[in-house]
Amino acid sequence: MPILARLTKGRHPVLAWTADLEPQARRQLENVANLPIVHGHVAAMPDVHWGIGATVGSVIPTEGAIIPAAVGVDIGCGMNALRLSLAAADLPESLARIRSAVEAAVPVGFDQHAECPAGDSQALRAMARRLETIGKKHPGLAKLQKDFAGTWARQLGSLGGGNHFIELCVDESQRLWVMLHSGSRGVGNAMGRYFIERARREAERLDRRLPDRDLAWLDQGTPLFDDYVEAVGWAQDYALANRREMMRLVVEALRRHLPAFTVEGEAINCHHNYVARERHLGEDLFITRKGAIRAGAGELGIIPGSMGARSFVVRGLGNEASFCSCSHGAGRRMSRTEAKRRFSRDDLERQTAGVECRKDGGVIDEIPAAYKDIDEVMAQQADLVEVVHTLKQVVCVKG
Repeated sequence: MPILARLTKGRHPVLAWTADLEPQARRQLENVANLPIVHGHVAAMPDVHWGIGATVGSVIPTEGAIIPAAVGVDIGCGMNALRLSLAAADLPESLARIRSAVEAAVPVGFDQHAECPAGDSQALRAMARRLETIGKKHPGLAKLQKDFAGTWARQLGSLGGGNHFIELCVDESQRLWVMLHSGSRGVGNAMGRYFIERARREAERLDRRLPDRDLAWLDQGTPLFDDYVEAVGWAQDYALANRREMMRLVVEALRRHLPAFTVEGEAINCHHNYVARERHLGEDLFITRKGAIRAGAGELGIIPGSMGARSFVVRGLGNEASFCSCSHGAGRRMSRTEAKRRFSRDDLERQTAGVECRKDGGVIDEIPAAYKDIDEVMAQQADLVEVVHTLKQVVCVKG
């Protein structure tokens, strides 16, 4: 399907793979597109919606600068999925024990492990040394290094809250998959907030006139820019490690309740809130994907639906107009506050029928109806990805 909307109010155009643009999101996109550091155009994915800092579902190419608030505070948030050698017929009649086993193995919300589940590995020590280097340059981040052993190492392999989840799914051939969604937890949040504030102060110092203070950027070639790149790289690596450790813990928990199985390979471990250096439009650019995944030609990715809808393992088509990107999910249709006001526990139970999951008031804001129709989102990005597998959850653990 071709691009459905083209916004031209800013200095640069916005190419959108949807015509469903709420006014707030439209203004955010136009504000970003009006920045002098943007190169070419801004791309908006079909799951696009208003976000804090920048529009969720946007891909922002910048030249010689990065906007920390566009990367956000859930740095490196993303997906991981792998297939097991089991089929749906191998599942027990009651899935409650499986959900309980996963919830016991992986801390959710603000909880963390009693001790680091990864042990005292060489990789963990290297991660601690990198964080110490960052902390020495910025006294405002020094506490992060001091808290590594007591907090951040113990948060490895934990889910967090909000829309983060762990699911056991069945694909179109009735094969079982494990899929999960999480990021860099509290340490990435603290780093993101620190550099967002530093960028704001830089904008004030340089008297930059911005349409939104959250669009303050850091200039390449400055020490602060280099320090941010170092910090955001660390947080993105931490997020990858967190998902890998969580997946290991989930698989171990499943082995105690399912027939013997093997893992048939990791489909993808990818970010959808991050910045990377890539070449597009004939230039080396910084590509910020705020709620979008990379979909280069042949690259595998994961596009989840809501906790009651289908998800997809996809293969990228390498569409340069989207900077080789696609949506990161269905995208919210309404705010969490609106979802809690509009829906009840009975609605949640009906919309998650057949899924072993929480059905209490604490997750009403994640009700499927609060999200866009994932099938429509997929149809709108048929020129960005092709579907490899279709997954439907049977167990869902929410943060």
